[in-house]
Amino acid sequence: MTSISVEHGGSDLPGWQRHLESLHPKTVDLGLERVLAVKARMGLALSCPIITVGGTNGKGSTCAMLESILRAGGYRTGLYTSPHLLRYNERVRLNGAEAGDAALCAAFAAVEAERGEISLTYFEFATLAAIWLFIREKPDVVVLEVGLGGRLDAVNAFSADCAVVTSVAIDHCDYLGDTRAAIGFEKAGIFRTGRAAIYAERNPPQSVVGHAAQIGARMLQIGKDFDCRAESGQWAFRGQDMRLDGLPFPALRGSYQLVNASAALAALEQLKDRLPLSRNDIRRGLLEVVLPGRFQVLPGRPQIILDVAHNPHAALALAENLGNLPPSGKTIAVFAMLRDKDIAGVVRNLRGVVDIWLLAGIDQPRGASAEELLAVLRAEDLAEKALLFADVAAAYLRACNMAGDDDRIAAFGSFYTVADVLSCRSARSAALP
Repeated sequence: MTSISVEHGGSDLPGWQRHLESLHPKTVDLGLERVLAVKARMGLALSCPIITVGGTNGKGSTCAMLESILRAGGYRTGLYTSPHLLRYNERVRLNGAEAGDAALCAAFAAVEAERGEISLTYFEFATLAAIWLFIREKPDVVVLEVGLGGRLDAVNAFSADCAVVTSVAIDHCDYLGDTRAAIGFEKAGIFRTGRAAIYAERNPPQSVVGHAAQIGARMLQIGKDFDCRAESGQWAFRGQDMRLDGLPFPALRGSYQLVNASAALAALEQLKDRLPLSRNDIRRGLLEVVLPGRFQVLPGRPQIILDVAHNPHAALALAENLGNLPPSGKTIAVFAMLRDKDIAGVVRNLRGVVDIWLLAGIDQPRGASAEELLAVLRAEDLAEKALLFADVAAAYLRACNMAGDDDRIAAFGSFYTVADVLSCRSARSAALP
């Protein structure tokens, strides 16, 4: 048993998290039967528009831009994302603010009171709790980020008024398949008949296009139904009826963010009758968006870049963005990954950018050890550029000690990698007089 008193609605958030972790034998167990059953028992139904965002990479950034633009337009927003970096509260945001411990515990208690004998996974339980809280708070619009895949993800128990798929790349092969076609089919499962289905890559797998056509979703594809164009110091968006020139670049760095911003604007255009926005709302939302860990460049010298890139597709974007930065000295990688990811693919896509690899283990059941990472670098003839550390904090501290002002430190490979660097930086700051 956990330390919480479930029967009396415990108010200890860490205790609830431990309880959620203990309920189901598998961390991931895709399927909608359990979550739909508890949804029905709880009578959960949102009356506001729902925007659901899935995709291999880019969905977190797209969700953040949707939230920021909608808030700039004066709408009360609910945002559900995963995973979190430092606090569970990051997953549930109400009108731009993280949900408090008391609100989350009340939501968990509401799910626990109705689930009965049904064994929910951590993510299923969390999703139902977030929706319960949104219903209670009555936002004007809710943005839901898919956890894994789409078709069988708990978020898909709630039908989207507009669904966005940002990208389809090889990842989570054990659950989604090992081809873009198979993965695309799973992600397209969030589309709905007669409703807008936004796809933000120029080369969609036929499985995505075919599924949209089969169910009668209104698919809109970048490069065909909407598009973006970078200009000098600004960019332009073209939608079905909307033309916006002279837009500011999103506050999230990286050239790929224009595609994510375009996906967000394409979705908002489809909901303009229910959620009208002005040009100034869009400008302000783009300028004010914040999302830690997505090519996040920290102030000061040496330059420190944090990126949750954890698959080859994301690593390629990271390499491009590092290459677009002003010339620097050495690039020092603080690198840690989960062992069930394509470690070799990530290393290959960054080998021409990284000068020194500081390899660290992740203290999680799926975490790769520094020795496992070294074996991959050895196979890529990069072992002579690597140093091994027991954990991310030790690797980061070594990077800070060895980097000159003109060097840069790039920490990447996992949400855990970025979270551990942020925690280390926070502890160092707290220790200062």
